[in-house]
Amino acid sequence: MIFHMPLHSYPVIRKTNLAAWRAWRRFKMSLHSTFDGVSSGPGPLDGFEEHPAVPAEKLLHTPVMLREVLHYLNIQPAQVVLDMTFGGGGHTKAILKAVPEVTVLALDRDPAAFSLAQQLVQKCIGHVKPLLGRFSELQVLLSSMNIKPGSIDAVLLDAGCSSMQMDQAERGFSLSKDGPLDMRMDGERYPDMPCAADVVNTLDQQALASILTAYGEERCARKIASAIVEARRVSPITRTQQLANVVAGSFPPAVVYARKDRLHRPAHVATKTFQALRIFVNDELNELHAGLCAAQTALKPGGRLVVITFHSLEDRLVKRFLQGDDLSNLDHYHFSPRKGGTKKEKLTHKKSHGENMYWLPLQKKVITPEKDDVKENPRGRSAKLRVAIRCQPFNL
Repeated sequence: MIFHMPLHSYPVIRKTNLAAWRAWRRFKMSLHSTFDGVSSGPGPLDGFEEHPAVPAEKLLHTPVMLREVLHYLNIQPAQVVLDMTFGGGGHTKAILKAVPEVTVLALDRDPAAFSLAQQLVQKCIGHVKPLLGRFSELQVLLSSMNIKPGSIDAVLLDAGCSSMQMDQAERGFSLSKDGPLDMRMDGERYPDMPCAADVVNTLDQQALASILTAYGEERCARKIASAIVEARRVSPITRTQQLANVVAGSFPPAVVYARKDRLHRPAHVATKTFQALRIFVNDELNELHAGLCAAQTALKPGGRLVVITFHSLEDRLVKRFLQGDDLSNLDHYHFSPRKGGTKKEKLTHKKSHGENMYWLPLQKKVITPEKDDVKENPRGRSAKLRVAIRCQPFNL
């Protein structure tokens, strides 16, 4: 969670939108008294009680772009593969089915997913090693298992929220199912950390608008933020349907489903609001950046990285990371689409920054799902896949 780390640990939030960064800082300060005396939470495994088994039928998961993932990972027998987002286990199971001799390190920050990975260990003895933790904790986890940097053959990172989390109303991710307004991916590990309800009921209107703009790219952020502030004066917003109705109520009835998704189907006007809150609560962009850095350290030269993202903020971050952009430099990085330039200008830009190249893209353009795949798994309609090979760094 984003609220238990030092301010200087959040360059990506700050670079994304300065107002959102200030909103986060104000929120942290407003809740400071609540968390006085609270530690930064348990370590990756300390204090964790095994998550109760969840019926498999409740956790059905269709892995996104499975054919493309297996093709580009190009896994060989006896290799070590890191699945950084185990989720429902769809990709890991497919990897083991295709190449039974591999070892899969199954990472997830969600205790429910970790429990599923533990169950898979019993079926694939010696070939699955579950890891509970966030991307930012990965290097410590690998070190605790005596896995040295530069020793992993392939890494898969499937960013965003899993179907398992979306389908459980009690997790608070879905606007179509009523549940507590939570949205924390690892709330069981950090029960005292703020949830989405804390955000919408605590931050001021300007701060809320900044978050919706920065993380949801919501054009009507001010209108929605104003509606949220007005509604919470009457009663705290604590349920997902309650928030969805508040957002919908700020628009004329004809507009509520006027927006279209990528399949040209009606999309609820609160969709981007929910996305923005989820990203903010789970610190997803900072975690994604930490995960990419961890993958770069863990992969051996020639190892492959496959990353799947589901919205433009994630994809831009991944694209620029693979291009070698310095994401730690506030002055040279932002999430808005980059303007084009001549080849000479781009080359000059690279040389002027002394860029080190760690990655060789296997495909110049982003890879998207086939039409048949989208029909079979509509939730994967916005998926974008990027793949690159880990290289030895060299100066341009």
